[in-house]
Amino acid sequence: MKAAVYYENGGPEVFRYEDVPDPECHRKGIVIRVEAVSIEGGDTLNRFRGALAAKPHIVGYQAAGEVVAVGDEVDNIKLGDKVVTTGAFGSHAELRAVAARTAWVIPPGMDVRLAAAIPVPFGTAHDCLFEFGRMKKGEIVLVQAGASGVGVAAIQLAARAGAAMVLATASSDERLEKLKPYGLTHGINYQRDDVVNEVARLTDKHMADVIVDPVGGPTLQTSILSLAYRGRVSMVGQAGREPMKVDVGTMMGGNRSLSGVFLGAEIATDRVHDTIQQLIQDVADGTLKVLIDRTFSLKDAAEAHRYIESRQAVGRVLLIP
Repeated sequence: MKAAVYYENGGPEVFRYEDVPDPECHRKGIVIRVEAVSIEGGDTLNRFRGALAAKPHIVGYQAAGEVVAVGDEVDNIKLGDKVVTTGAFGSHAELRAVAARTAWVIPPGMDVRLAAAIPVPFGTAHDCLFEFGRMKKGEIVLVQAGASGVGVAAIQLAARAGAAMVLATASSDERLEKLKPYGLTHGINYQRDDVVNEVARLTDKHMADVIVDPVGGPTLQTSILSLAYRGRVSMVGQAGREPMKVDVGTMMGGNRSLSGVFLGAEIATDRVHDTIQQLIQDVADGTLKVLIDRTFSLKDAAEAHRYIESRQAVGRVLLIP
């Protein structure tokens, strides 16, 4: 099969488009013929500095396609099914082997490209808001990096759950404008405005009850300072690639809390598996939307990663083998 691979960490230029051995099907797993790869934030971070499972290494958490092999011990997925899969690596390829437990059947007639972009960003956003953020109807939500995959999902889920106000940050007014149809109440251009001051102004000094932060680094301190009394931050990533330096003492006066969130730690549980399957159905039914910014050919993985890192995208960028 063909795959986008690399032999060392670095910028997008480390990618090579090469022939590699086809993956083998585990008795508890499946193999899919990939039709769409959703490039996740962790994919670009892993390419930059993550561990290589092998040389050459095939990066990538998430891909969807048709099932072409099924393990002997798998009884809930069959040959010919369309599924979306997650795993620690291996998405940037024409074929992909995963455990059946981290695959979800796509409803008949659903666009595979949309399904490809659901489990990690929507599952993560859901956990950040509800499982760890404990969001309730009528609360104010702030989403850092609102134009990211997790951000677009979190904006929709918060609005659907009855947030009194959904705020989000992004690097330009143009990107923020594109988020308004998804439930954004007010956008904050972090390149121009002070985020903490803007949250205070927009909320009449109440601040945010729940914050989803996939950026980390210095942004995490901004999130903490933007919290309301008893506010909760769900920290879910290091997209900023900068050291985490926070003053936890700033949390005490307002009885605030900070939770680290990693969907992968619980993705094989019934709770998360069932939640993601419902989110897929919600997109199929049209009650949630997947925002696809752009698609690239698999052989152009370097160009796709470079585009994502330029911070121009709004929503997900896909690779199509």
